[in-house]
Amino acid sequence: MSDDAATGIENLSQETRTFSPPTEFVQNAVARPAIYEEAERDHLAFWRSRASLLSWETPFTETLDWSNPPFARWFADGTLNVAYNCVDRHVESGHGEQVALLAEYEDGSDATFTYADVKDEISKMANVLADLGVKTGDRVAIYMPMIPEAVFAMLACARIGAPHSVVFGGFSAEALRSRIEDAEARVVITADGQNRRGKQLPLKPAVDDALAGGGKSVEKVLVVRRTGGDVEWTEGRDVWWHEARESASAEHAPVAVEAEHPLFILYTSGTTGKPKGIIHTTGGYLTQAAYTHRNVFDLKPSSDVFWCTADVGWVTGHTYVVYGPMANRSTQVIYEGTPDFPHQGRWWEIIEKHKVSLFYSSPTAIRSAMKWGEDIPAKYDLSSLRLLGSVGEAINPEAWMWYRRVIGGDRCPIVDTWWQTETGSIMISPLPGITDTKPGSAQVALPGISADVVNDAGKSVANGEGGYLVLDQPWPGMLRGIWGDPERFKETYWSRFEGLYFAGDGAKRDDDGDIWLLGRVDDVMNVSGHRLSTMEIESALVSHDWVAEAAVVGANDETTGQSPVAFVILRGGNDEELAEAGGDEKISELLRAHVGKEIGPIAKPKKVLLVTELPKTRSGKIMRRLLRDVAENRQVGDTQTLADASVMDLIQEGLSGKS
Repeated sequence: MSDDAATGIENLSQETRTFSPPTEFVQNAVARPAIYEEAERDHLAFWRSRASLLSWETPFTETLDWSNPPFARWFADGTLNVAYNCVDRHVESGHGEQVALLAEYEDGSDATFTYADVKDEISKMANVLADLGVKTGDRVAIYMPMIPEAVFAMLACARIGAPHSVVFGGFSAEALRSRIEDAEARVVITADGQNRRGKQLPLKPAVDDALAGGGKSVEKVLVVRRTGGDVEWTEGRDVWWHEARESASAEHAPVAVEAEHPLFILYTSGTTGKPKGIIHTTGGYLTQAAYTHRNVFDLKPSSDVFWCTADVGWVTGHTYVVYGPMANRSTQVIYEGTPDFPHQGRWWEIIEKHKVSLFYSSPTAIRSAMKWGEDIPAKYDLSSLRLLGSVGEAINPEAWMWYRRVIGGDRCPIVDTWWQTETGSIMISPLPGITDTKPGSAQVALPGISADVVNDAGKSVANGEGGYLVLDQPWPGMLRGIWGDPERFKETYWSRFEGLYFAGDGAKRDDDGDIWLLGRVDDVMNVSGHRLSTMEIESALVSHDWVAEAAVVGANDETTGQSPVAFVILRGGNDEELAEAGGDEKISELLRAHVGKEIGPIAKPKKVLLVTELPKTRSGKIMRRLLRDVAENRQVGDTQTLADASVMDLIQEGLSGKS
C-alpha cells in the first residue's frame, strides 16, 4: 500500500464504539434486512425491481448491456422523462398541494412552492427555453445562486431533454468559459447576482466575461433577477426571465427520451489540469438516485422534511437536492446563504422553523459548528430531527460523535456516505434501520453495489488491511464517459486495475470487514467536500508572469478537511517588479488572489510558500508526498527516490529562515 493511501489512518484502527439504531426506528424503517439478500441473490433482478420506483413512458425489456465495458447501458430500450418523474406524476396522483420546496433566503425571507407550483414554473421555463431555440439534445449551462430558480432551470432542461451543465456560482469567468466551450452550450441561464454574507455579489458579469473571450456556441442568456443590481445588457442575446415568464404558457408536454440519453454533464477537476465533463444519463441515474435517497435517508414522503445543504453546483446538489428527493415526492428545504450569516446559528434556526427531520451535510460544516461551540445549537429546538447524514469526505470520529450528541440529541442514526461525481449517487453507507453504526466509517456497500478493497496487484485485502477502493460490478448511476473523450474515460477510471473501476481513494477493512475511507491516493484534493485538482491550481499559478514552476498539495485542515498549499519557484528577471510588490508575504498574497481570479475562491491556496527548488524523482516527477510533510510540519519521509536529496534540506532551511 502506498504512503499516500496510508495517510491519516492511525486513529481509525482504534475506534471500537458502535451504535445500534433505536428500536422504534428499526420497526418503521423503509429498508429491511432482506434487501441485502435480495441484491446478493440476483444483481440484475434487484435493479430491475428498483427501476419500478420510476414511471416509464416505454417499459424497458433489457436491464443491462455490459457487452462493451467500460461503457454500460442500463434499461436502454426504455423511455421516460425525468421532470415528469420528479413533478408531474406527483400532481397527477393527487399530491399537487404537497410542498416541494421550502426556500429560505439569506435575508430571512422565505417562499414555498408546491409540486403544482413547480410544475407550472418548470413548464413555463421549458417553453421559454424552446422559444430561445433549445431542442432535445442541446446543452444548456446553468450558473446560478442556490435559489428555487436553479432547481427550475435544471428540471426545465430535463423536461426538454436538453442536457444541462451546472457550474458552481463561486467559479470564475475562466472556469465558466472552459465548461461552456467544452459542452458547446447553446444557452446560459444565470442571475444578475447573488447574496453572500450580507453583500450582493454580481454573477452576470462573469457570464459576459466568459462569452467575450469565447463561448461562441452560446446564442442566448436567460437572466433571473435576484439582487436587482445594475447589469450590462446585450440586446438580442440577453433575456430577463421575469419578463419572458409573464407570457409563457404553463402547459408543456415533457419529452420522453431513451434511458441512455444524457441528463447532465458535470465538470470535475482532473489531474491533467483540464476539467473532465462527467456524463450521466437518464434512466439508470434516476433509478439509483431515487432508490438511494429513499433507503439511505429512510424517507417517509408524507411526513418528513428533508434538507441537504449542498449547492446544486456540485453532484450532491444534483442527486440529493433535485433528482432523488423530487422523484420521491419529498418536501425539502433549500437555503441561499452560508451557515454563519447573519449568525452562527442560522442552520439550526432553519431546522427549528421548518421542523426538518432528515439533515444531510458535510464534515467541514460539522467541524465549523464544533469550533463555534455547542452553546449555539443548544439555543434551538432540534427535536424534529430523526436522521443525520454526512457527505463529501470521511468524517473523523470526534466530529461524528459531536454531530450525534449535539445535533442529534444522542438519538438520531448517522449515515456516513461515500460516493463521487462519477458514481452518481451513494455507494457505501449504513442503512439506518439495519446497520450498527461506527463513528467515522461508511461501513458497507449498499445493496446492489459491489465494492472491494484491493492491493497493488488488484487482489482483495484481508480484514484489518488497507489498499485501494474499487467497484467490481456495473451500477445504474455510473458515469457513461467523459464528454468528448472516451479514451480519457478509460484511462482515468479503468486502467489501474483490469476490469475494476478505481475510485482514486485509499480504504481499509476493519476486523469486521467494514470499510473506512482513507482519502485520495492521487493528486486530487478534497477541500470542504469539493474535489479540486492540484494540477489545475498549479496551472493557474504558472499562468502568472512571475511564476516559473509550482507544486500544490492538499494539507490536512481541521475545518475544511484539506487545504491547498502551494510551493512556488519564481522566475528570474522580475527583480524590480518583485521588489515593488513588497516582500515574500505580499507576493504570496498576490499569487493567492491570482488563483482565485483564474479558478475561483474555493481554490485559493491557504499558503503560497516561495522556494528555490522542488523535490523531483529522476524521471522529473514532483514528489508531492514530501511537500505534504513540509506543509503539515511533519518529519520528512523517505527521500531516497529523489534525484537530489539535498533539495528537501534547502526547502526546509529556506522556509524556516522566513518564519
